[in-house]
Amino acid sequence: MFAALRRWRRRRTADRMQVSPERWQQVEASLPFLDYLPPDERPRLRRLALEFLADKQIHGAEGLVLGDDILLSIALQACLPVLHIGLDAYADWVGIVVYPGDFVIPRSFADDDGVVHEYDDEVLGEAWEGGPVLLSWFEPGDALEGVNVVIHEFAHKLDMGNGEVDGYPVLPAHMPAAEWAGAFKPAYEDLCARVDRDEDTGFDPYATENPGEFFAVMSEAFFETPGLLKTGYPAVYDQLARYYGQDPAARARTAQEAHTEDAKLSL
Repeated sequence: MFAALRRWRRRRTADRMQVSPERWQQVEASLPFLDYLPPDERPRLRRLALEFLADKQIHGAEGLVLGDDILLSIALQACLPVLHIGLDAYADWVGIVVYPGDFVIPRSFADDDGVVHEYDDEVLGEAWEGGPVLLSWFEPGDALEGVNVVIHEFAHKLDMGNGEVDGYPVLPAHMPAAEWAGAFKPAYEDLCARVDRDEDTGFDPYATENPGEFFAVMSEAFFETPGLLKTGYPAVYDQLARYYGQDPAARARTAQEAHTEDAKLSL
């Protein structure tokens, strides 16, 4: 009952929000990977983004003022992975904190002798189980190439759906867990070996930290550089396509073919 009430409230609030087509286009122009969406899914993503904003509490940190463009950009990116999964996948928390660039989180750990070591960890983002998502914000021209902090951290939130950040989100009934593991485990081990050999893989080496980071980085690649992922780890791409219910590589390939044809005609 409470889940249904929450859905009703966020839809009702979203109904009252008004964003001009010009503003949508302006924000989306800074997110070129949205071009991999079929055109008829763009309105659906926009609507989901409004419901997301109606459901979450987003605050700027360290003096960062969150204008409408920043809020819409974060919402669009956060909702892209759940476009066919649904916002209920993000239902157990409400807070998002946005920093102006990378930020520091104090850490501590105890070694084998029981000695506690404290240090400052400089990060781009972090997702806390049952708690907020922490994000760094960069203006479009300053963003790190090939890195999508929002998709990365929200992939972690999906991963937490089963209580652990282990690279195994809650899978729909039509996806056997054995097939997921059969695709992800060897790909993770292969990437770790290639990074150890100092190969340039095209993927963020941070993916080799653990299987949870591998899932998050591969999710970034799925939406941002789908052709690279499909070529490098096709079994992982196929599993993510089934999980997210999207096929961005197909749209990317069509766009590339159209670009090549236009180039031929201009000769």
